[in-house]
Amino acid sequence: MALDSQKPPELRQAIRLPQAISMVVGTIIGSTIFVQPSSITGLVPAVGGIILVWLAAGILTMFGALVCAELASIFTKAGGVYIYLKEAFSPVVGFLWGWAMFWVMHSGIIAAIAVIFARYVAFFVPLGDMGIKLVAMASILVLSAVNYLGVKHGSSLQTFITLIKVSAIILMILLGFILGADLPEHFVTGPDLDTGVTFTNFLLAMAAGLFAYGGWHMVTYNSEETVEPRKTIPRALIIGTIIVTLCYIAITSVYMYVLPLEKVISSTRIAADTANALFGFGGGALMSGLVVVSAFGAISGIILAGPRVYLAMARDGLLFNWAGKIHPKYNTPAMAIVMQAIWSCVLVVTGTYKQLFTRVIYTEWIFFGLMAVALFIFRSRPHVKRDYHVWGYPVVPAIFIILSSAIVINQIISDPAESFVGLSLILTGVPVYYIWVRKKHNKNQP
Repeated sequence: MALDSQKPPELRQAIRLPQAISMVVGTIIGSTIFVQPSSITGLVPAVGGIILVWLAAGILTMFGALVCAELASIFTKAGGVYIYLKEAFSPVVGFLWGWAMFWVMHSGIIAAIAVIFARYVAFFVPLGDMGIKLVAMASILVLSAVNYLGVKHGSSLQTFITLIKVSAIILMILLGFILGADLPEHFVTGPDLDTGVTFTNFLLAMAAGLFAYGGWHMVTYNSEETVEPRKTIPRALIIGTIIVTLCYIAITSVYMYVLPLEKVISSTRIAADTANALFGFGGGALMSGLVVVSAFGAISGIILAGPRVYLAMARDGLLFNWAGKIHPKYNTPAMAIVMQAIWSCVLVVTGTYKQLFTRVIYTEWIFFGLMAVALFIFRSRPHVKRDYHVWGYPVVPAIFIILSSAIVINQIISDPAESFVGLSLILTGVPVYYIWVRKKHNKNQP
């Protein structure tokens, strides 16, 4: 008993297939599907083109999920993409993923969705700019506290919220087509819109759509807390991505079925405006409430996932030792959760939604492309065992690499200033990594 009492605390396995699927669906379906269609419609002002954007973004997400599924069946330690990149390339590549996650990608997504959450809260309670920031930070702190208290609490909360929002989305889709049938016109483009779509705009629209699909990979961060992760995570990735893609295409179709494209383009609360057109003002209030609940659940899932990467980095000696401490009572990476919460709140205060969105999408897809390259590397190593083989290999991962590269290059050409900022933030991690490694080496010298 004395020896057992000295055993350091470990992460607790509490996530099964229903919770894992809820993590995929709940993390992806946050708030952007209730906002982002306006951005996509502005870039591709044609009904068929808009549906194609959502379908293409869903297919690309599925390709990424399939790649992730095989990698998740190989590695079961906490950390997900960080582990894949480190093992395939070198520790510095994995470090740059974690570095970019913390400073830009993951914390930026938390901040961005928290801001949208607060904007929809403002539908019910008048909030100025400062009020929106305060509400956004409060949501981050509250949900960080929930996840601090245990993975079971965090995953159970998200499962509950995911069931509510998926049920509400399905209900809105059904009512949208049933009640919308009484409207005089459907899928109205309008004479003032130029329906010509350039390839550049289509890629930019896909980038906007991919932001709404963001988070599909995050369930892999929690491998160590998942029951039978080699089977559970691949199944959750595939089932969850299919559910989200069907929901996104259907709900976007409802928007365009009920509202003219000019309205879809100009709207900042597209879901609420659609509900208003169908049910009156009360419908808009109900839909805004759904967005509040949906965003709240997405923030919870994203907050749950990120600290597992920082935990893995600390275990490898690439982060402060205290970041890798597991709470003796709650079995969570407690200090990593606190660290993430603080920086996400800083991003809320200092960055706008547009800036966060641009930096997150651009930098994230660089690493996703590298993750698919990692799959080819592991396939070339005969000693590597896996429980899942990606469908369509090698075509599927190859297409994913090509399209990921196209999105990144297009983003650089279209917005070089913001792209430079995002890339610079990543590359600053290179000297930090070597300084950190040298410091660690000197410390271990006799």
